[in-house]
Amino acid sequence: MRFSKYFLTLIFIAGSFLVRAQQKDTLLTLQQCLDIAIKNNLTVKQDSLTAQQAHIGLVQAKDNLIPYITGGANRTLSSGRALNPVTNNYITQGVTSDNYNLQGSVTIFNGLALQNAIKQASLAYQSGKMAFQAAKDIVTVNVITNYLQVLDAGEILGQSKTQLAVAKENVGIADTKEKYGANLTASTYSDFKGAYAASVVAVVQAQNALDAAKLSLYNVLNIPFNKNAQLEPLNAEQLKGDNGVNADDVYNTALQQLAQVKAATLMRESAEKGVKYAKGLLYPQLALYSGINTNYSNLNSASYSDQFRNNYGTYFQLGLNIPIFTNHVKKNAVSLAKLNLLNFQYIEDNTKIVLKQNVDQAWYNMNAAYNRYQALLDESAAYTESYRVSKIRFDAGVITSDLFLISKGNMDAANLNLISARYDYIIYSKILDYYQGKLTQ
Repeated sequence: MRFSKYFLTLIFIAGSFLVRAQQKDTLLTLQQCLDIAIKNNLTVKQDSLTAQQAHIGLVQAKDNLIPYITGGANRTLSSGRALNPVTNNYITQGVTSDNYNLQGSVTIFNGLALQNAIKQASLAYQSGKMAFQAAKDIVTVNVITNYLQVLDAGEILGQSKTQLAVAKENVGIADTKEKYGANLTASTYSDFKGAYAASVVAVVQAQNALDAAKLSLYNVLNIPFNKNAQLEPLNAEQLKGDNGVNADDVYNTALQQLAQVKAATLMRESAEKGVKYAKGLLYPQLALYSGINTNYSNLNSASYSDQFRNNYGTYFQLGLNIPIFTNHVKKNAVSLAKLNLLNFQYIEDNTKIVLKQNVDQAWYNMNAAYNRYQALLDESAAYTESYRVSKIRFDAGVITSDLFLISKGNMDAANLNLISARYDYIIYSKILDYYQGKLTQ
């Protein structure tokens, strides 16, 4: 018994270490993140169900054209005074009778309402598929931007750690000089210690920012958070931006390519067919009816099978139903269909207006980020050269530590800003790619 307890404990501990090791070694690629997010996103799942429901509606609209057939059977037990089903005379005795019937009907004409219903359902189904794709597109752009933000935070953390290593080295050198009285000023050692402490804080803040960016990504993926997970770096082609794109060209492309716009347009077209369907119901309806029936009675001397074969009858009927007054039900249905169409026209128009605003904003953000990135390239190069010269002059004892640290701080800040500006530029470029339909999964 004691051995079993120890054995189970060892298995539990080993399993815990294995899980931790797996979490620590988790490496996610961008494609894996996209697949996970699309699979787990509830909005995508709901839009998928909506598209499936619309498909069923289309199938039913088509099936409404085929004949409607029903069958029935009933048995009647009567006693006392009753009608003889054989002679049609009244008798006073128990009667057992069976009746079987098969009947069908098909609509020949009803103002093309059925045909317009098929077109309406078909367009609604196409819109549902586009809405499903639009949901996936939104998840895709969210994953990509969050993925890039994690890479951005990771690079900033790496740069901060490099700066910390340099600060630590400077403290060591200043400490050695302090022991021999070789520092240029009395505050040199404490200046470097302060700079080192500031670098430690910067690393902590960068690590927190990285964890927060990972948490945001995992929220988009809708899976448990694993702060130890690593992301596969993107190659140069995936980090390429396009600052030469024109906002109007992006918008015009989005009108043709973006699934969200297509979904809105198709729903408006579906609503147009809905008006025609409602108007079709105002017309007279012509339908064909037919049926066959047979019966059996215990009062008949013939056998059950003979009666079943010999008592059948058939009929064909051509019916015309003219709606003269129907409490304005059909007239009001037309009015409601027109209002529904107007609503979807507003939705389509608003979709295009919001799209234009979003494209303009994304283009502005991308252009601003690109200009900032280009300016920071020059700033970073200038401050890097300034730091190189300051380092030589400081080592030679020409300048004091405060001037040297100012030069280093300028370079460090420029390098960190350069990383952020680069990723801002890439992120806004990817958003413009989304509007052009380039991120569709």
